[in-house]
Amino acid sequence: MGVAAAIGVLSPFPFYYYLWNWPQSWVEFCGKGRDPSKVMAHVAHFLKLVQFISLISVSSFHWPPPFYFWPLFAFGQFLNFRVYQLLGEAGTYYGVRFGKTIPWVTEFPFGVIKDPQYVGSIMSLLACLSWVPFEYILLWVLGYVFMMHVESKEDPSTRAKPLL
Repeated sequence: MGVAAAIGVLSPFPFYYYLWNWPQSWVEFCGKGRDPSKVMAHVAHFLKLVQFISLISVSSFHWPPPFYFWPLFAFGQFLNFRVYQLLGEAGTYYGVRFGKTIPWVTEFPFGVIKDPQYVGSIMSLLACLSWVPFEYILLWVLGYVFMMHVESKEDPSTRAKPLL
């Protein structure tokens, strides 16, 4: 089960890497009249479900959680919610790479934390350390760090052009 769980934990990152580097092919794959951000969101939600099932398969739950669980998990989810609230679906799901205009946001957490959506997710993952073996949390966190590195270099000339 360990290898399958590790593959499940890492499954979204090749997809995100592909979309970030070759957004035009995704727009063409989605076809005319379909929002590539929305389609990406559906695929990303499925891959997130695969990740959660993978983690649950190797977890051992007990109650109550350790004292650090609630503040880490709550603040991590607050950051994720705030990013989605400020950017919307298109901003969260690579809309800028698919030719959409996403207004730059300077409100909290964007003016304070670099990559707040990944920081929030990492905090939520670390909150679960008492239940999930460290190796799987580390794999997931390394996936986020990898994507933070990939997304730190955005060349506007490589953005996708909408299909007409």
